[in-house]
Amino acid sequence: MAQKSYSGPPPMVIDPAKKYVATFHTDVGDFQVELFAAQAPQTVNNFVFLAREGFYNNTTFHRVIRGFMAQGGDPTGTGTGGPGYKFADERGALSLKHDRAGILSMANAGANTNGSQFFITF
Repeated sequence: MAQKSYSGPPPMVIDPAKKYVATFHTDVGDFQVELFAAQAPQTVNNFVFLAREGFYNNTTFHRVIRGFMAQGGDPTGTGTGGPGYKFADERGALSLKHDRAGILSMANAGANTNGSQFFITF
């Protein structure tokens, strides 16, 4: 199946004032993560849009570092795939810390290179 590709970041499909939770269905069980729409509305919007589009369906965690994190969100499974666009970092997200297991964040290749890839801390 061909990878979906988009010409640019999605239109706003969420309400940043609402709470969002993402449910992951994996081979080893299901888990949920809270999405912080108030602090990172564009990032949460992007993640929710791609999830609703089925972009993440049947993808793998292509990079796993034991005791640290698992990275996914690449439909090619190589670590190089994405949605066809990049979007900027959000200043509000800087207040969020990676200080425990279960934190979801965008994976990127540097400033303002967010796309579809994410990681979850252990």
